[in-house]
Amino acid sequence: MRQTSPNLSRRNLLRALAASPVAAGAATFPLAARAEASSAATAAGLITPNVCLVMPEVTEGPYYIDPNLVRADITEDRTGIPLVLQMQVVNSDCTPIEGARVDVWHCDAEGNYSGYANQGSEATLDTTGQTFLRGTQMTEAGGLVQFQTIYPGWYRGRTTHIHYKVFLDEVTVLTSQIFFPDALSQYLYDNIAPYTRESTRDTINASDGIAHQAGDGAYAALREQSEGYVAQLVVGVNPDAVSEAGNGGPGGAGGPNGAPPGPPPGDAGGMGPSGSGDWTPDDLVPEKDS
Repeated sequence: MRQTSPNLSRRNLLRALAASPVAAGAATFPLAARAEASSAATAAGLITPNVCLVMPEVTEGPYYIDPNLVRADITEDRTGIPLVLQMQVVNSDCTPIEGARVDVWHCDAEGNYSGYANQGSEATLDTTGQTFLRGTQMTEAGGLVQFQTIYPGWYRGRTTHIHYKVFLDEVTVLTSQIFFPDALSQYLYDNIAPYTRESTRDTINASDGIAHQAGDGAYAALREQSEGYVAQLVVGVNPDAVSEAGNGGPGGAGGPNGAPPGPPPGDAGGMGPSGSGDWTPDDLVPEKDS
């Protein structure tokens, strides 16, 4: 197992990442590739140029299912570094979108997804019928959702990531992925159980084709808390877009188990962010006056 320098503590690592443009969500984008920031967002001190970037669609992957679970805490029995995932759904002019359905799913610390056979890099674990690290939330008035989970692990062929879908209606569904700083991921995988293992991951952000397709705007902004991390991402959605069918599009044909897109499961009225933390719309894009 590769050893990390004793001077590279988690706190020092996060300080270094905070100064990184990509980690802070401050990568440079051509003006033509991002939306115009609103005057309200500018007044709020938002300086990240990808705040209202309309996110590109990327592959859904083979492991999407809809377990019909509207919940903020998706951890279940999985162990790992706690992660609070905070997302804000906005349209291209930075207006928060209320009532959007957000589905997230990702692998556990050992690289296993719930709900499928042949899991992990060795394809030996069967998690059929399980629902860990999957869930749905509805955006509240500020376009916000929050999930309590763990920092994702890795499996061969992919860099560290979390999958998500944003449903505005039955035909407007954005499917994409969230990515994380390689330095932090590698530190956790080298030093923190249950992420540590004998094998070494074979794919990092620079060599992951889906990460390249998603672009720098798909990297979460990370900050450290006493017992874990908070990851934040602003997700720009074009309300006029029509989803393409198929696995490579935004999920218009549903998941591999035939899970349809469309309205949220169950009665999700009034659902908003929950759990720890004091994140508010003012931390990202404030609501506009109508």
